[in-house]
Amino acid sequence: MSLVTAIPAADSAAALAHFEASFSFETDCWDVHDALTSGKQDFVLLDVRGTEKYAAGHVPGALDLAHRKIIGSKIAEFPADTLFVVYCAGPHCNGAARAAVRLAQLGRPVKVMPGGITGWLDEGFELVRA
Repeated sequence: MSLVTAIPAADSAAALAHFEASFSFETDCWDVHDALTSGKQDFVLLDVRGTEKYAAGHVPGALDLAHRKIIGSKIAEFPADTLFVVYCAGPHCNGAARAAVRLAQLGRPVKVMPGGITGWLDEGFELVRA
């Protein structure tokens, strides 16, 4: 028996519920890119890596707000129902998850773009510099 099968897979109903629910918590680079380029951006995109990394290159349309600086007063200018999409360096970085926790603690809707900068570049999309 391999490590892959040592723990049995979930039954299909549980798997369906899990994977469908995951779309409530995350979105991918393609969906964000499509929204940005088609004029359908109905969310605020936050680069949560920090100002120096933001200045070196970020997703077009993203705002610079490091996860450590997410506090109520910083997001008060946005309506309460504003969806925030957060990203960091990529799947190897937990900054987006930390930002999502902070936003959720503040009662704000939030999704993570797990690919982050790495995923964005892997898809062939451009970064802009501040």
